Amino acid sequence: MSVVTELGESRLVHLPQGTVRIYERGQGEPVLFVHGLFANAAAWRKVVPPLADSYRCVTADWPFGAHRIPMASDADLTALGIAHTIADVIETLDLDEVTLVGNDGGGMLAQLVVAHRPERIARLVLTPCDAYENFPPPLFDYMCWMARTPGAGTLIGRLLRISTLRHACARSRLGFGGLSCNPISSELIDHYLHGLTHDQGVVRDSLEFLRTVDNKYTLDAAARFASSTLPVLIAWAEDDKFFPYAHAERLAEDFPNARLESITDSLTWVAEDQPIRTADLINHFIGSTPIHVDHPG
Repeated sequence: MSVVTELGESRLVHLPQGTVRIYERGQGEPVLFVHGLFANAAAWRKVVPPLADSYRCVTADWPFGAHRIPMASDADLTALGIAHTIADVIETLDLDEVTLVGNDGGGMLAQLVVAHRPERIARLVLTPCDAYENFPPPLFDYMCWMARTPGAGTLIGRLLRISTLRHACARSRLGFGGLSCNPISSELIDHYLHGLTHDQGVVRDSLEFLRTVDNKYTLDAAARFASSTLPVLIAWAEDDKFFPYAHAERLAEDFPNARLESITDSLTWVAEDQPIRTADLINHFIGSTPIHVDHPG
């Protein structure tokens, strides 16, 4: 069984900045998910099924390192540029009153969407993610300086083609190793890293983003939280190694209409470690908040 089987039907959304593959499953109010760096739509494969009976679940391979279709050569692949791509997909699909769910780097992108393009967003769900000064987490800052090193992208792509090295790197603490309680499968690693090992355009996109990482984006977004009228759910792993629970508490204080829920026995990837708990929190949050929200202009 493919790691994306549970996500529903796949199709392509064509934008001026490039093509994005999306998956849709279920009917009802739209819930759109945003994964982290070097992950893709498969990150939500355990969360979508319990929600799809009640909601239209939309996942995507955002141009965030694990996509397979390179973006246009002139696409804006800064954090804010990718956030605009997310908002453009929402507009192209004509989704309204969206519940936007973000994890890891995807939570950072979700913050930027509601800060700059909130018109079609009804609710925000933030699970462990970059926020405030913590973009990127210190342990992953090495990726940014590597991206600025000439020839690094080509070398990394070649090394990752070696199966044993690819799996070892992915499972190390410098890869995915500290993001979930249990090691992820070789199949999922290969699915996430396929683009980096097979397409130089994907490598180019990834390096372009990493070269522009700057916490000015998250700090600017945070300065706008106080003016947000959105209901916000902060669902955070208590034991996260990279995204401190103190930031969850800070987010819950800075958004005027926020609630904080803790998730135990999980690290950053709550959709991997505690998918049922994560889905239940999202379902209850949607059911207990009004649909129509006045957004700032």
